[in-house]
Amino acid sequence: MADTERQRCGWCGTLEDYCHYHDNEWGFPVDDDRRLFEKLCLEGFQAGLSWLTILRKREAFRRAFANFEIEKVARFGERDIQRLLGDAGIVRHRGKIEAAINNAQRALELLETEPSLAAYFWRFEPDPASRPKRLTPEVLRTMAISPESTALSKDLKKRGWRFVGPTTMYALMQAMGLVNDHREGCETRQEALLARQAFKVPRR
Repeated sequence: MADTERQRCGWCGTLEDYCHYHDNEWGFPVDDDRRLFEKLCLEGFQAGLSWLTILRKREAFRRAFANFEIEKVARFGERDIQRLLGDAGIVRHRGKIEAAINNAQRALELLETEPSLAAYFWRFEPDPASRPKRLTPEVLRTMAISPESTALSKDLKKRGWRFVGPTTMYALMQAMGLVNDHREGCETRQEALLARQAFKVPRR
């Protein structure tokens, strides 16, 4: 059971799945390429659905997509697409499945010139001075994209990535700790802030 006494962001309510994700993952900095690629894929699959739906299917997605190991997903072919379309544990959407495979291939291309996916994505971390001084629920409701998420989306699209719109990229930045969008008064906000202060931004 989730601790209902803990102060949290309003979006997670009291659902145990959401609370665990909120308390332990959302907004904490990540520098692991596999996790970054997984989250990018899952954000793409979420389009038009709730994050709770994706979160509850995450283990099935990991099994279906070779734990989101980039080199393995990049080798998926039509037989794999048919296998995935028949997997009731995931979201069976051909366009999203093909996008995940395409993005794995594009990720390998990016890694030919970039030291890591993490180093690439963290270049789009916004300047702290550009962020709102107080993240109230009212302020957060207006924040679905940012100049940085728009720039990241534009660059990825130019490189041939799919399902990487600016709103999706802002959600990725929230989840991976490039921005800390825990609201004022949320107990996890300070924990995520301390984690960011201790975090070494990847350069390689």
